[in-house]
Amino acid sequence: MINTVAIQGVKGSFHHIVSQQFFDKPVDVIECLTFDIVVDSLISESCDAAIMALENSIAGSIIPNYALIDKYKLHIVGEHYLDIQHNLMALPNQNISDIEEVYSHPMALLQCKEFFKLYPHIKLIEDKDTAEVAQRIHEKKLKGIGAIASIMAAEIFELDILAHSIQTIKHNETRFAIVKRTNSEVPENEINKASVKFETDHKRGSLAAILNVMSDCKLNLTKIQSLPIVETPWKYAFFVDVTFEKYIDFKKAKSIIDIMGEGFKVLGEYKNAKL
Repeated sequence: MINTVAIQGVKGSFHHIVSQQFFDKPVDVIECLTFDIVVDSLISESCDAAIMALENSIAGSIIPNYALIDKYKLHIVGEHYLDIQHNLMALPNQNISDIEEVYSHPMALLQCKEFFKLYPHIKLIEDKDTAEVAQRIHEKKLKGIGAIASIMAAEIFELDILAHSIQTIKHNETRFAIVKRTNSEVPENEINKASVKFETDHKRGSLAAILNVMSDCKLNLTKIQSLPIVETPWKYAFFVDVTFEKYIDFKKAKSIIDIMGEGFKVLGEYKNAKL
């Protein structure tokens, strides 16, 4: 049973919103400013699970988080897709012309860069977390400073929203993984998605051979992400998501690739959140 989860950011962050939406009952949250601290909280058993963003529909994959899940042998037990709406906010009784600097997470700044081209007087500064900036503005009463964060953050920290939904692409989703120290408890008959990792040699046909096995076993490849193996030049690890109708098809593919000796590793087996 999951009672406590670690999140990157503070209350009002998008990770916090996921913690409120994903679980069937309320959970306590441990606020962490970095994903390394999130993972440390999970490994030290300070929490039952952690929430980690894996990819965004605008900015792409968050590679360091894949590496953390792999390095510490964590297990993905669920996923959640969140509609990300970025809002520019500041202390009350100000307008955009009063804002001199905007602080936010690099990913949020990247997703909103077109909006700020309209306001060249505003200096954009990278920070650790969206909602934490909103919290800081509230606590220190910082005038002339803006934050990019959720509507929930504005409500919690009593800030005025100066502009709604400022991200460049209005349909903006982030995929979050729910991770635990142990494997999924989802019954096999409900599992229809898996996240896996494997390695290939730097030679012709290595990747194609594995993908052909997945295709032959009726697995649908929904994502593939390569990552160099630092200690072995020109050798790569691949992080792959697959969906399937029957769990037995996934087990068959796993057995075949295991025999091929490609370092096949299951990072998680869970229910596809997009069905």
